[in-house]
Amino acid sequence: MTKLSSRIPRFFEKNIEERLDIIQDFAELNPEDRAVLKQILVQEDAHVYTQMIENVISVMPVPLGIATNFCINNKEYLIPMAIEEPSVVAGASHAAKLARASGGFTTNNPESIMMGLIQLVGIQNIPDAINIIKQHEAELITHAHAKDPVLISKNGGIKRFSYHTYTTDRGDMLVIYIHVDVQDAMGANIVNTFAEAIASHVVKLVHARSCLRIVSNLATQRMCSAQAVWRKKDLGQDVIDGILDALALAHVDAYRCVTHNKGIMNGIDAIALATGNDFRALEAGAHGYAARDGSYKPLTNYYQNEQGDLVGELVVPLAVGIVGGVTKTNPIARLSLKILGVKTAAELASIIVSVGLAQNFAALRALVTEGIQQGHMKLHSKNIAIQAGVSLLLVDEVAHIMIRENNISVGRALDVSLELAKGKK
Repeated sequence: MTKLSSRIPRFFEKNIEERLDIIQDFAELNPEDRAVLKQILVQEDAHVYTQMIENVISVMPVPLGIATNFCINNKEYLIPMAIEEPSVVAGASHAAKLARASGGFTTNNPESIMMGLIQLVGIQNIPDAINIIKQHEAELITHAHAKDPVLISKNGGIKRFSYHTYTTDRGDMLVIYIHVDVQDAMGANIVNTFAEAIASHVVKLVHARSCLRIVSNLATQRMCSAQAVWRKKDLGQDVIDGILDALALAHVDAYRCVTHNKGIMNGIDAIALATGNDFRALEAGAHGYAARDGSYKPLTNYYQNEQGDLVGELVVPLAVGIVGGVTKTNPIARLSLKILGVKTAAELASIIVSVGLAQNFAALRALVTEGIQQGHMKLHSKNIAIQAGVSLLLVDEVAHIMIRENNISVGRALDVSLELAKGKK
């Protein structure tokens, strides 16, 4: 059959049924496939999701779990985490349980400053242009602030400008950085609005052309740090030595370091997704910060204190918010924030950085003891059984048998399910 064209005029104007008709024909879906897409969307708050992005046909569910045992800055939290990967929620919960004996996690809250940049090209004399712009900074700020009086009423807004000249193969460029206090928002939308408003006036002042007017996701003025102590008597010196050896490798081997930092982001992204925050921006910022000195390094640090206990630390930029965007439009995001009970974006960032540290510790501990796959596959055993087509009535029993035998695979799941079915006839 000849593949249909993906050129579909005004697809965005069609309703859900019409879009599903097109998708069904294009991808040769059977009626059951179509029903799955429609059913999941109907079960959700369909009108909410159709307003979030373009051309919606369904939603992609992700499990929402709760990490337990967290005490952060002497406050108790149950932490919603949206993630499909087994062992992450369990690992973070266990790491938090072990850290409680030493008081849990302590954090330093970040500022709420986001940076936006305005790229100017075609300037004849950049030093003179900078002087002209500096003379008009106050009126430029006033013009931008008119775009968001609510933020300004809460003492947010542009706090300062900074300037940098770059020499590139496209010629010299001037970049104006605006430093914006975004309060309890993630801040991308308002920073972009301010940057565009300022650029429209600056180009007239210095007779230049503006190119980029955009937020930076390397939020180095929203740094957040967490620290926890895990007792030697709970871990044993062999485990501590293993974690320190693993960290040493991450410092010299980028192939290991990327996976080391991925373990941190397992925790960070899961909370970001649960609370409607932009996990892609957090990923970009974290990895950019990890490479800030020209080589890619681990975001966590571990060392033994005078008592021989293991101290873990994580420092990472975290641009998150509790107002605006998906945090208000997505009902699950709203409920996740309610479960957390957070009052400020800084408090949310403190939770996220603590879970990132906990998850990294949990991954390292598993790696240097039983190995990541053994524990991971135990938790994954039910997924394997479902993947094998095992009846839902037998999934738990099949998974238990595979774990007991230490033989977790699709083939074994099928064999066990057949054996159980025969035995129950």
